[in-house]
Amino acid sequence: MMIFTKTELAEVVLIEPKVFGDQRGYFFESFNQKEFEEHIELKNFVQDNESKSTFGALRGLHFQKPPFAQAKLVRCIQGKILDVVVDVRKNSLTYGKYITVELSGENKKQLFIPRGFAHGFVTLSDEAVFAYKVDNWYAPEYDSGIIWNDPTLNIDWKIDKEKVIISSKDQQLSKFKDLETPFIY
Repeated sequence: MMIFTKTELAEVVLIEPKVFGDQRGYFFESFNQKEFEEHIELKNFVQDNESKSTFGALRGLHFQKPPFAQAKLVRCIQGKILDVVVDVRKNSLTYGKYITVELSGENKKQLFIPRGFAHGFVTLSDEAVFAYKVDNWYAPEYDSGIIWNDPTLNIDWKIDKEKVIISSKDQQLSKFKDLETPFIY
């Protein structure tokens, strides 16, 4: 059994699994299609991805444009990350708003991020293993995103800016005010 909690961005859902532990270790269901459909919606996840990152590694804020937009189910398997989700759906009541959630191997929480939201995370532990399911194929020509240190969003990444490690690709992402979002609410 899992607990599904809507966040301040109503379509973004925090999922907490029931963990069974004893002297051998622990067991939990990390995904259950029936429960997922009862609480969120029918999704056909087509790909699982995993990344390993060192302290300060920041990935994001990413999304794919239609027709290759992606919903994601994300979790941190090992270590600790700060997960960030930004609503990029024009005309939505929460357009330009964001939430942050700490995901870790210890708390085993997951986050469902629908299409129309930018997503990123920063590693807060020495290293972290991050895994996610997506409901559409990766299409690099449809990649888009928002620069991590956007002045309009002013996200508190819970880490000194000098310690952030970011790819050259992510350093080229747009500012929020210049974003040409294809998502209309």
